[in-house]
Amino acid sequence: MTRTVVVTGLGTTSPVGGDVPTTWESLLAGRSGIARMTHEWAEQLNTHIAGEVAVEPTEVLERVQARRLDRSGQFAMVAALEAWADSGLAAADESGSGPDRERVAVACATGIGGVTTLLASYDALITKGPRRVSPLAVPMLMPNSAAANVGLRIGAKAAVSAPVSACASGNEGIALAVDMIRLGRADVVLAGGTEAAIHALPMAAFGNMMALSRRNDAPELASRPWDVDRDGFVLGEGAGILVLESAEHAAARGARIYAEVAGAGITADSHDIAQPDPQGLGATRAITLALAESSLEPGDIHHINAHATSTPQGDVTEALAIRNALGAAADQAVVTATKSMTGHLLGAAGALESIATILALYHRVVPPTINLDNQDAAVELDIATKPRDLPSGDLAALNNSFGFGGHNVALAFRTV
Repeated sequence: MTRTVVVTGLGTTSPVGGDVPTTWESLLAGRSGIARMTHEWAEQLNTHIAGEVAVEPTEVLERVQARRLDRSGQFAMVAALEAWADSGLAAADESGSGPDRERVAVACATGIGGVTTLLASYDALITKGPRRVSPLAVPMLMPNSAAANVGLRIGAKAAVSAPVSACASGNEGIALAVDMIRLGRADVVLAGGTEAAIHALPMAAFGNMMALSRRNDAPELASRPWDVDRDGFVLGEGAGILVLESAEHAAARGARIYAEVAGAGITADSHDIAQPDPQGLGATRAITLALAESSLEPGDIHHINAHATSTPQGDVTEALAIRNALGAAADQAVVTATKSMTGHLLGAAGALESIATILALYHRVVPPTINLDNQDAAVELDIATKPRDLPSGDLAALNNSFGFGGHNVALAFRTV
C-alpha cells in the first residue's frame, strides 16, 4: 500500500519576508520584493534590479556558522530551521522524543549552487595567489553543500540529496522526498531548494540572453507574468524548505498537517537547452502525470500556482500546457503567479511557490498576481489579480516548475 505523504512544517527566507508568516502576509497584500540593487557592479549591467532577501541570513544565524556557509547554504539553513521548528520536531528533540535520525533525510535542491563562493574564490586566486584561497571553498561551493549542512545540523542519516534541474530543482527536491517516504526509505524529509545567484556574472549572462527585465525605472512593476508588456524575469534569491512526513508518522506524534503531497509529474522536453517546447508538450505531460499519480481528475483542481516567470514565450507555453492538461476544467482553476512579487528564485522557486500553494489550500485564499494590467490574449486562464477565496470542502492544487534544459515538474497538493 502506498504511504500517504503530508506537509507538517514550512520555512523560507525570501524577497518579501524573512520567514513564512511575513512572506505569506506580503503575498496576500500584493507587496513586491523587487528593488534597485546597490552593488557597485550592478551599474555596469543592463539590468539594475533584483529580488534580494528581505532579511539577511547573518541576522539570523550564528556568526561562525554563517561564515562557513555559502550564501545559498545560509538561506537553506534559515529556512530549514524554521521548518523544523514549525513542524514541532525541534520541540520534540528538546524533550527527547525526536524522530529516529536513521529515518530522517534531506532533499535540498539548487539550480546553480555556491556560485558566489566560486567567483569570490577565483577572484582571490587571481588577485592574491593560491595561498589566499580558503580551504573551505570546496565544501562551500559544491552543489550539495546546502543539503549536506542542513543534514549535519538536523542529524539526518537516512539520505542527503541535492537535485539539480535548473529552475525546476526545488520541486524536484520535493518530488524526491515524496518518493523516499513512499518507498519506505525515510519517515521524515526536509525538502525544497535554495539559490543565491544575484552576482555580476550570472546576471550578466542572463542579461545577455535577453532573459531579464530591463524595467529599471520601476522595479516593483518589472515582474509582470502574462501581461502584454512583460519583458523578462527578475532574478530573486532565497530558499524554501518543507518538512514532509508519512501520514502515519505525523499522526503518531499529533502533528499539525498543512496538506497532503498527492503526487508529482516529471518530464523532459528534449527540445532546447534554454527555450521551452512552444507547444508545451512536456509541461502538459508533467501536469497529466501529477494528476494520475494523485488519482485526481482535472475538475478536482481549484488552484494553480504557475511557473510564470514573466518571459514572452514561457508564459504563453505554460498557459497552453495548463489548458491542454485540464481541458474545460481549466476554467474553474484560480491561477496566480507569485513571481510577480518575489522575482524568479531559480532552483528555490518551486519550493517557495509550493509553500504558497500549500498555504492557499490551508487558508483557502489565493494570493494575487500583481502588475497584470493587460492580460495577453493568448493566455486563456482565470488569473487572480486580487486575493481570491477558495470554496469549502475537499480541494486540490497544482504547482508548476520548468527549467533550462527542458526540465518539467508539476506537484499536486490536496487538503486534509
